[in-house]
Amino acid sequence: MAAGAVAKLLLQTQGIHINAYVSQVGHLKVEKSYQELHFENIEATDVRCPDLEIAQQMIDLIKAVRKDGDTIGGVVSAVIQGCPVGLGEPVFDRLHADLAKAMLSINATKGFEYGSGFDGVSMRGSQHNDVFFNDEGSIKTKTNHSGGIQGGISNGMDIYFRVAFKPVATIIPEQDSVNEAGEAVKVVGRGRHDPCVLPRAVPIVEAMAALVLADHWLRQRLARL
Repeated sequence: MAAGAVAKLLLQTQGIHINAYVSQVGHLKVEKSYQELHFENIEATDVRCPDLEIAQQMIDLIKAVRKDGDTIGGVVSAVIQGCPVGLGEPVFDRLHADLAKAMLSINATKGFEYGSGFDGVSMRGSQHNDVFFNDEGSIKTKTNHSGGIQGGISNGMDIYFRVAFKPVATIIPEQDSVNEAGEAVKVVGRGRHDPCVLPRAVPIVEAMAALVLADHWLRQRLARL
């Protein structure tokens, strides 16, 4: 976290900003795109969800799960804005691959997708391809299904991705298991009971993304010397 905070400060000097937020808890999802959300609302609730109406529903759900002694998972979404063109490499150190490795290194993560992700499989190439255009001297794409990364390299558009987190394994109700001798036993969770890790995962996702971006920015800078 400390290293991530330093990396974020470095990136901010270059106009690169990273925002992560809880976009799903259990079956409750934020249906709005990140462009419709106000990131200043992320810290407005305990669940770190900028959609305040859905945030309250998420809080109520987590409280109900905690009352049952159970746990629940969800999704953290992240957006990187202001990333320059050219970060990443085309083969071994692709930007999206490094982001995926960083996110999947976080405890309790079970999945990673960027850009259109798995939803893109239902589209045709003619629908999914991002068309480039000249916006008063700045080359942009009309859509951003690629999630700001093409061929492993940033293209200047927003980079956005989602990270899935599983329900915590430690629960209060008894669970069947076996001991060292292979005998059937009952396991009961003791100590702190964390019903949902999502709110605490938000700054970790930001920190890991910042470290990846800072690393690639430094590589690009050194390559120009």
